[in-house]
Amino acid sequence: MSWNDPNASSEAQKYDNPIPSRELILSTITEKGEATHQQLAKAFNIDDPDQFDALGNRLKAMARDGQVNREGRPYRFRTVTQQDVVTGTVSAHAKGFGFVLLTDMPDLFLHEKQMRWVFNGDKVEAVGTSTDNRGRTEGRIVDVVERQQNQFIGTLAKDEDGYCVELGSPNNHQPITVTEDNVQALEVKLGYPVKVDIIDWPNQHEFATGKITEVLSDDNDRELIIETTLLNYDIPSEFNEATLKQANDYKEPTEKDIKGRTDLRDIPLITIDGEDARDFDDAVFAEKRAGGNYRVLVAIADVSNYVTPNSPLDIEAYQRGTSVYFPHRVIPMLPEVLSNGLCSLNPNVDRLCMVADIKVSRAGKVTGYEFYPAVMNSQARLTYNQVNDYLANPKDSTIPKSLTDNKEVKKSVDTLHQLYELLVKKREERHAMEFETVETYIKFNETGGIAAILPRTRGDAHKLIEECMLLANTCAANFALEHELPVLYRNHDKPDSEKSMRIHEYAKNFGLSFPEESPTQADYQRIIEATKDRPDAVSIHSMLLRSMMQANYAPDNIGHFGLAYEEYSHFTSPIRRYPDLMLHRAIKAKVTNTPQTVMEFSLDGAGTQTSDTERRAEKASRFVESWLKCHYMKDHVGEEFDGTVTTVTSFGLFVMLDDLYIDGLVHISNVGDDFFVYDEKQQQLIGKDKGGLFGLGDSVRVKVAGVNMDLLQIDFDLTAKLKSSQMNQTKKDQAKKSAPKKSSSRSSSNKKSTNKKS
Repeated sequence: MSWNDPNASSEAQKYDNPIPSRELILSTITEKGEATHQQLAKAFNIDDPDQFDALGNRLKAMARDGQVNREGRPYRFRTVTQQDVVTGTVSAHAKGFGFVLLTDMPDLFLHEKQMRWVFNGDKVEAVGTSTDNRGRTEGRIVDVVERQQNQFIGTLAKDEDGYCVELGSPNNHQPITVTEDNVQALEVKLGYPVKVDIIDWPNQHEFATGKITEVLSDDNDRELIIETTLLNYDIPSEFNEATLKQANDYKEPTEKDIKGRTDLRDIPLITIDGEDARDFDDAVFAEKRAGGNYRVLVAIADVSNYVTPNSPLDIEAYQRGTSVYFPHRVIPMLPEVLSNGLCSLNPNVDRLCMVADIKVSRAGKVTGYEFYPAVMNSQARLTYNQVNDYLANPKDSTIPKSLTDNKEVKKSVDTLHQLYELLVKKREERHAMEFETVETYIKFNETGGIAAILPRTRGDAHKLIEECMLLANTCAANFALEHELPVLYRNHDKPDSEKSMRIHEYAKNFGLSFPEESPTQADYQRIIEATKDRPDAVSIHSMLLRSMMQANYAPDNIGHFGLAYEEYSHFTSPIRRYPDLMLHRAIKAKVTNTPQTVMEFSLDGAGTQTSDTERRAEKASRFVESWLKCHYMKDHVGEEFDGTVTTVTSFGLFVMLDDLYIDGLVHISNVGDDFFVYDEKQQQLIGKDKGGLFGLGDSVRVKVAGVNMDLLQIDFDLTAKLKSSQMNQTKKDQAKKSAPKKSSSRSSSNKKSTNKKS
């Protein structure tokens, strides 16, 4: 041994043929800045092949443990410093691996071994160690900065080592050990749902330990999965005492509250919402003006009057960011005494509001607007269905008298509909996108089980209200920009070049052009119009939607690509969205010439917080809906259904059942007796040997093969192809000729379903 290693004696005791210790390797790399395996071997005068290989293995282990980084080919090693440490949030996958989600750089991939330390949502410090063969930067957790939660819901299980609480996805990699005494004290039966508190967190060698605090009823799966999801996604569901006290201290509006406000109580403002809506935060009115022009009033509940800056109510609302909507249950941003009471524009009671008073020309152009605080008294609480029925037949006897017997309300609704038809034309002129997609809702039976999954219909009443809200939101954004108010804009960026290229290739199926980069709204609209009447329109438009960027909140306006607005904000729902409340405060301060309170957060921080809480709410809602659908399909394993191909991938076909609106996967091993290749450009699976072809919009019959509740995945077996979509029929005869040469996807009749997503 020819190197000066302070740990030489300990190395010699461990190994017959010792190599430099980790400490010496680190100091040598630090001295050189960076070094390859070959350079280090030369520095240590290592020429023995076994020692050379041992040094390489030690370097790999040091990279795995986060002591060094390795980059390039051949690998160049450098020491990990504090500057390499990043902070992010753990996102766990049901299969056991995970990621550290980062905002300004690619996420770090976490192997199962790293996931032993953490739960989904934990905030961690980590370092990137190396790049795997998929191009992902692998990560090593340095420290757990903050635990997202210390209470979980799971089911009691037992193995040879004793009792534990098994958690559902995304924490199914982390069983929590509990004692036999704890189980017996609460008389918990195996398989029962329980609530468990963490006593000791997991480490590299041991699972977490906990204490069962409550045995839950398993009579209602819907309520149980919602409670579990609230914990797993760290969504607050209980208001603290100070928040409730502030909310409960408010009374009905008095003359003092009304003083200085514009009195709109004689204006026939009305609310139009869904059948099951309980909070009404917007009311509308329209009238014809001289020369065929319009005046539109959009009155929004003045939440800012009650949720005062930096108060307990405000702090709670900021932390929640948004209301969260689950099937048959809402977790509100504000206590119900406000959201369903004083801040809800209920009929026949005085309510404080902020008003967007907008003038629209007969050509549909906004010619002026003003904002002001007001008091109103809604003259009717109408539903979308009631207004749709009225528009279809004004003499329908089922329509409420609050509409048919009130001439002013009736006149306003008629004018609103005329204005809507005008605004729709303007929408078409600016090429705002309107995709043919299916939105569903779940209908439950008396025991909480799914009775039916039904599509939501959008009639003129829905679209009428939507156009009024868009008017108010754009005027509010324009006002905020003009006066440089400290607010958040609702931004939606244009698609990136990779997604544009994918649509460019796909559009060729319809004989349409689409730019390879920087598409406009008109480019999208051309495809939407060309395909909207096709039977496979939903599949095509879903793919177009997936090519879009995510909208977010930010203090700098970049416009809204999807709606084709140069400036856009959220003004119309301060009951359920915090950015709307911020905008209300800023506008009210400006129009009343009063100073705006300095907030305890920055605008940039508010943009991140409200965007994150919106994503959290969306993920939680989707998770619950997916769980309920999977749970429902467990009772239908072995049954056959007709469906439509909605997505084509290299590993199979995603099929939506026609009557249930539930998605499942036909793995490529179950597509048919052929060698299938994936044509990404055409979005098709093509049989190379027998010429079979499957693509978007194809009608198929499938059998439910299995349901994986951890992955929330439904597996289908393909029973029959019923009908090719129009696009795929034209390609069928050329399938063999056009099949790509390369493929990594094979199917044969003797393969069985793996029940896993590739």
